[in-house]
Amino acid sequence: MGLLSLGTPLPWEQAKELAHEVRQHGIEQFLHIWRNTKNRQKDRLLWGDEIEYMLISLDRKNRRARLSQRGHELLSTLQIEENEMLNKANQTGEKPDLEALWRPEFGRYMIEGTPGHPYNSSVFDLTTVEANMKRRREIVASLMQEDEMILSIGSYPQLGSGDFLEPPHKANGQFSRSLFLPDEVINPHPRFHTLAGNIRERRGSKVRINMPVFHDLNTPRPFIDPSIPYDRSLFPGDKEAKEGAALPDHIYMDAMGFGMGCCCLQITLQAPNVDLARRLYDQLATVGAVMMSLSASSPIFRGYLADVDCRWNVIAAAVDDRTAEERGERPLAKDRFAIPKSRYGTIDTFLGSDDGLFKPEYNDLKLVYDHEIYRHLVNNDIDELLAKHVAHLFIRDPLVIFEELLDQDDSVSADHFENIQSTNWQNVRFKPPPPNSPIGWRVEFRPLEVQLTEFENAAFSVFTVLLARALLAFPDINFYIPVTKMDINMQRAHNRDAVFNERFYFRRSSPADGEDTVAELTANEIINGSAEFIGLVPIVQMYLDSISVEENVRRQIERYILFVRGRANGSIMTAAAWIRIFVRNHPAYKFDSVVSSEINYDLAVALDDIANGRRPAPELLGAGNTV
Repeated sequence: MGLLSLGTPLPWEQAKELAHEVRQHGIEQFLHIWRNTKNRQKDRLLWGDEIEYMLISLDRKNRRARLSQRGHELLSTLQIEENEMLNKANQTGEKPDLEALWRPEFGRYMIEGTPGHPYNSSVFDLTTVEANMKRRREIVASLMQEDEMILSIGSYPQLGSGDFLEPPHKANGQFSRSLFLPDEVINPHPRFHTLAGNIRERRGSKVRINMPVFHDLNTPRPFIDPSIPYDRSLFPGDKEAKEGAALPDHIYMDAMGFGMGCCCLQITLQAPNVDLARRLYDQLATVGAVMMSLSASSPIFRGYLADVDCRWNVIAAAVDDRTAEERGERPLAKDRFAIPKSRYGTIDTFLGSDDGLFKPEYNDLKLVYDHEIYRHLVNNDIDELLAKHVAHLFIRDPLVIFEELLDQDDSVSADHFENIQSTNWQNVRFKPPPPNSPIGWRVEFRPLEVQLTEFENAAFSVFTVLLARALLAFPDINFYIPVTKMDINMQRAHNRDAVFNERFYFRRSSPADGEDTVAELTANEIINGSAEFIGLVPIVQMYLDSISVEENVRRQIERYILFVRGRANGSIMTAAAWIRIFVRNHPAYKFDSVVSSEINYDLAVALDDIANGRRPAPELLGAGNTV
């Protein structure tokens, strides 16, 4: 969840007056980082993953599963040992031996776990990932009460629906002002409440999230959600739903928590130098949509089956702080730019690198960027592509400003830069080294949906890392397509059963004379190969064939590759498909799109049984793969 500073967060009326100052200092901080680290070379190919979990409380007697606010309590306990070991290491100079690191997320019921140390660059280390992920689950489970479970799922089916929270609270909070979510779902860290409130204040209204409902046999047409309290008048924004914010045939949500209360799997990769980080950023951005379709795990929102399988658009709408002018609904008068997209979305511009593969026509989106910042960067020896990238990020305002952190030494701090960088949530993120740190230039791969089991999460993580290493090992590999095609791909990947039903723009391997370099391919053709494209799996296997890999290591890695191959060719279903089938086969389901509390309880128990190996699920994991 980006920068987590402590201090006194300023309300929006004060923060907006300081936005220009924060942007100016953020740019100076970036320039200091650039001057100090642009010539770094030979950083190791370290990497790490982030998995987010939801803590759920079970009422077995009444067959209810609720999100537990004890997630924050568990997180505090988990961080005690971590902080003690880090403090000891600072005193002794010894490297702390941590199994995992634990971080807060937006939801009070959420916990983020990462490995205690980055994985190293050896192929053997890839075989330790699944065990590390399992150990993280075990550590959290050791602190749980008998009636609790943790799940790594994209979206909680009943978030914002009925009796979904333990202990219960009314939806009447000042920060979100949601019709459905109480502020008590928000992590008490001051950043998160302020984010929710400032997004709403800056936008001038509540966020508007509308996911198409899945029209089942008995779903009304048009579907008008009867659970929306249209006549509530607690806050001025309550009237928005009745005035058109809630669309017919859609599932309406109205707060940041619906998006940032979802869970994900993210992977951060360190590159040897800045140029290779730019190559990874560009090339991995193009595969994000198809990888998201393979990992789809979010088919239910606010108690209704949706006609989508992923959370991406929910989050994009949940953090859309653009004003009416910036959204193009009114002529520009007070604001600086008309901005086509939310600050959560696909990248808008490639960075290019020394591989010689980038062409200007790939950046075919009319980029909105701060021209003054761009000129300042170029005048300080930043190349045009990187200068436009940073100037584009900095069209946004900082959403949370801590009073105590306003005055900084720009030569040794990156807080103002990260304030804006970390709230541009794109499908890949280009991450400069922190000041005075051994950490190098990195790329964060962000589109993957979190999976139910450690086997699946390890498979997607290992596959992504191997693909990245193949991109570094084979500099002639070229996945460039126009940026606008990536936007289309991401929307298609969001759709129900996209892995089977959609085609994605992708670059042909060897187009014939006169053929376009870009074709519309299925997920199976992109992953496993076809006459149009060699395939991501063959590329990964070609990389493994080019290096020395012990037989037992290769055998374990092949399990992960076969799993990814199966997701793409349809022999292994996505979690979203599995969940949808479970709901539609439940005896209490009325084929009206409603996921009742009873169904939600049985689904939570079933998912927990799969995650802990009590319920075989070869249709989800692949034949022979167990938890």
